[in-house]
Amino acid sequence: MAVVKEMMGSSLTERSSFVHSSNFLFNQQKKNWVWVSSSGPVWEKRNLSMKKVIRTPVAAISEEIIRPVTEKVAKFKVRAVVTVKKKNKEDFKEAIAKHLDAITEKIGRNVTLQLVSQDIDPKTKTPKTSSEAALKDWSKKSNIKAERVHYTAEFVIDSNFGEPGAILVANKHQKEFFMESITIEGFASGPLHFPCNSWVQSQNGHPGKRIFFTNKQPFLPSETPSGLKKLREKELKELRGDGTGVRKSSDRIYDYDTYNDLGNPDKGIDFVRPTLGGEKIPYPRRCRTGRAPTDTDMHAESRVEKPLPMYVPRDEAFEELKQETFSAGRLKAVLHNLIPSLVASLSKDNHNFKGFSDVDKLYKEGVQLQLGLQDELMKKLPLPKAVQDSQGLLRYDTPKIVSKDKFAWLRDDEFARQVIAGINPVTIEKLQSFPPESKLDPETFGPPESALTEQHILPHLSGMTVQQALDENKLFIVDYHDIYLPFLDRINALDGRKAYATRTIFFLTELGTLKPIAIELSLPPTGPNKRSKQVVTPPVDATSSWVWQLAKAHVCSNDAGVHQLVNHWLRTHACIEPFILAAHRQMSAMHPIFKLLDPHMRYTLEINGLARQSLISSDGVIESCFTPGKYCMEISAAAYKNWRFDLEGLPADLVRRGMAVPDPTQPHGLKLLIEDYPYATDGLLIWTAIENWVRTYVYHYYPNTAQIRNDVELQNWYSESINVGHADLSHASWWPKLSTQDDLVKIITTIIWLASAQHAALNFGQYPYGGYVPNRPPLMRRLIPEETDAEYAIFLDDPQRYFFYALPSLLQATGFMAVVDTLSTHSPDEEYLGERQQPSIWTGDAEIVDAFYGFSGEVRRIEKEIEKRNRDPTLRNRCGAGVLPYELLAPSSEPGVTCRGVPNSVSI
Repeated sequence: MAVVKEMMGSSLTERSSFVHSSNFLFNQQKKNWVWVSSSGPVWEKRNLSMKKVIRTPVAAISEEIIRPVTEKVAKFKVRAVVTVKKKNKEDFKEAIAKHLDAITEKIGRNVTLQLVSQDIDPKTKTPKTSSEAALKDWSKKSNIKAERVHYTAEFVIDSNFGEPGAILVANKHQKEFFMESITIEGFASGPLHFPCNSWVQSQNGHPGKRIFFTNKQPFLPSETPSGLKKLREKELKELRGDGTGVRKSSDRIYDYDTYNDLGNPDKGIDFVRPTLGGEKIPYPRRCRTGRAPTDTDMHAESRVEKPLPMYVPRDEAFEELKQETFSAGRLKAVLHNLIPSLVASLSKDNHNFKGFSDVDKLYKEGVQLQLGLQDELMKKLPLPKAVQDSQGLLRYDTPKIVSKDKFAWLRDDEFARQVIAGINPVTIEKLQSFPPESKLDPETFGPPESALTEQHILPHLSGMTVQQALDENKLFIVDYHDIYLPFLDRINALDGRKAYATRTIFFLTELGTLKPIAIELSLPPTGPNKRSKQVVTPPVDATSSWVWQLAKAHVCSNDAGVHQLVNHWLRTHACIEPFILAAHRQMSAMHPIFKLLDPHMRYTLEINGLARQSLISSDGVIESCFTPGKYCMEISAAAYKNWRFDLEGLPADLVRRGMAVPDPTQPHGLKLLIEDYPYATDGLLIWTAIENWVRTYVYHYYPNTAQIRNDVELQNWYSESINVGHADLSHASWWPKLSTQDDLVKIITTIIWLASAQHAALNFGQYPYGGYVPNRPPLMRRLIPEETDAEYAIFLDDPQRYFFYALPSLLQATGFMAVVDTLSTHSPDEEYLGERQQPSIWTGDAEIVDAFYGFSGEVRRIEKEIEKRNRDPTLRNRCGAGVLPYELLAPSSEPGVTCRGVPNSVSI
């Protein structure tokens, strides 16, 4: 604790440049000021310590301002140090504005600060405020090349001012600037920190002053100092807006809307997409932009096409380093330049891979791009790291899945291992009964019974009966039957798209590894003579080997779609957004829970906006790259009907899927049915660390239950998250209550888990595993031929060629690879779990800073434990010859595509 206090600010006499070798003491009886000098004569001496005499924080005195006179109120001089983060690059408009600001500074058009006391003036009944003070030397420092520039301002305030709780900032310049922090020096209590991390707009477009609160102590609404109450309410009102108007990029307004901007009906019928959100198609809400409706559909919002930006509140936008890595560089290069180039280059040639050697060439030799002006243009394109330019040559890094063992992906054990240690380890379930049954309407989708029989799986159960295997928790299933079957008729009618609704049965071996023992492939029933269901089992000859390989590819394609559309996009991106919007609208920056959640909300609104613009929109990357095509987001919406926030935490999810049972004797209160389940074992370490940190934090600020129930901002945040952000499911009975400290701990832990570890586990392995398309084809173009099909002879004649005809084309594969490379990349400014901006001053509460450093230490310990597990040869699902270590939940990472690292937030 002593170390923390020292980091947060030493005594005034040690730190402040405004403190001299003299002190003023206030005589409570005579009501006058007494100057005590350590070097000169003492006019009136009191044998009292400063702490005993001064009842409230009092500013230090400058000799230059105060003279030894008897007055009721003295004047004090304090200084503000403002840290401004500069842009590395300026466009022409910004450069002109900077020059104008330098000129207008001379006539008083500057940046000013005004201190607001925590106390009310007894005479005016309003908060005490200082005079405005201008930042010095703004124009002189405008050309400094440093990343951060420090400015100062000086205030003269009354001795009875009290301690500042807020600062008002007025930007009278033409140009916005990014204010990182303000530190006030000169108060007896030590330096006062005001973390800002916000863009301050010019008053030309945004009249009024920005409000920043001190970090000295988070305040529950009922504990807000009297001088700050109205400012607290004013700030929240401004952030909420009034629900009308078109949002400008400089706005800071948070509001809700439905997903009515994914289509573009003005371009034609092929670009019409249904609105997601509402009674007809339930879905979470997204950030409102207020754009005008389209010309052809009043209910659809008009599109903002790249490269124009989608609106997000100004402080949610990527910072410059992140923009260079992603928005302005990598993704735009991929979507605007690379993919059209691929279209032009490849459309004239054969669309298909002819064999494995063609895939290998992508990493060894690359793809030659026909660009016309390729020499100059390619040099200027900020292409992804995986794409290295050499005279128009497009080359990819070798994905990790084939870096250690080129043919591992072909093996059944690797196919099964990726179910629990790959990029979608959250779908596998314990098989509760055999055969499995569908929950779909039998009148529409046929009999619910599976085509699987005991005869299909008995030979693979190591001598067990099916019932024995069920009783001993040896059988598991990955079941995509019900989510795909309702869409298959429409998907299979699309050009170049073919899919089944798959079920895969796995058996747990004595070694603790899984093996696939049967795959069921279902199509919608189309008539009495058409076989709608077939079962494929492990091969016994050459023909069945290729049929088995094709069946596994269709399972992987199903898995890739559910991974991207449901587990990744819906459960970590879309479902988190309402909680973030409500947090900004309902909880003050002073609120302790807002401070706790703040790093876990970073960049999420921006990345979701970019996704609506380019990834999940009509004819966007997701539709182009995944089997469901134009029906991708409808599948996502269908899954939302079964989404439950109370089961999104890791322990609850594992129990729901039957992968664990409650066991109070275990470290995490659970016993895993598969002991070597890397996602679960590593995830439980992180879940517990987060939960313990959150519990410490919550109980610190809420010592009793009544404070939870009476916290208006907290209750409004949770209520709005449910009733507005998740309005279509708001009447569900499963929503957790928010009445006790433990309720709050569970809710906050779940949100942090989803934003950090869960998203990391699902996102940062996309290129390392999916960059080798045969391992995880995102779409399939052929069904498995039956003996009566015309294609069956082609299949028998050249099964490898047929296999690659069924996979994505060269154009589809290379476009997909470029995108998932981008999405798997860590930015240089990434903040990882256990890290925070300004870790020692994000809060002024020393106990909490201490607790956070304890949490950070636990995260580092977990990382070492994960490294240890990856070296343990008894853990065959993460260690062995050619086996990839499981590092997706290893907390730290270098920038780039690393297949590891747990950022604080959903930021890509």
